Amino acid sequence: MITATAPAQDAELTAAADLLAVEIERYLAARARATAAPKTAHPLVTKTTDQLVAEALRTVPAAEDKLSSATLRPPARFLRRLPLWALPLTRRTVRQITVAEHLELTALVIEWWGWAQQTERDAKGARCIVGAQRALVALGYGDAATMTAATIWLCDLVGGAYEPWNDHPDRTRDQVLNLLRTAAKEARA
Repeated sequence: MITATAPAQDAELTAAADLLAVEIERYLAARARATAAPKTAHPLVTKTTDQLVAEALRTVPAAEDKLSSATLRPPARFLRRLPLWALPLTRRTVRQITVAEHLELTALVIEWWGWAQQTERDAKGARCIVGAQRALVALGYGDAATMTAATIWLCDLVGGAYEPWNDHPDRTRDQVLNLLRTAAKEARA
């Protein structure tokens, strides 16, 4: 027995079935996205961000004795040409640093600016150990007390004044850098 309301019910059922089908398709699409391989930041990248971060953290070396370059940076190379009296004009603030940091930065200054003998600063801006230390203090990295404490570490390692040690004709830049880094390592201990 067919009633007059059957076509109206059929239309209602069809609309409900269509709505249900749309909802099912949304559900299935969302589920497929959730169970599919996680998206990456870029189509050419084959690993997820989490995988890349985990891989990067596994490859990070253990904390070294050398201070991170993110923490300590040597002064800009162009400053090497300035005389000592002009360096304080370039500083923004005084940053208190440890004796170990002062020694490590002294090594970085010599690496970046060059190493000199028989003078605190040569015509090209290269510095001896004392010249590099004074440049750091003039630029606002530590103070005279920090430099004095660092000097004591250096003197202990060379068994006396380190200025003649630096100026010895057979001395090399690598020996100077090694002395500074050894002193920094011992000062941290």
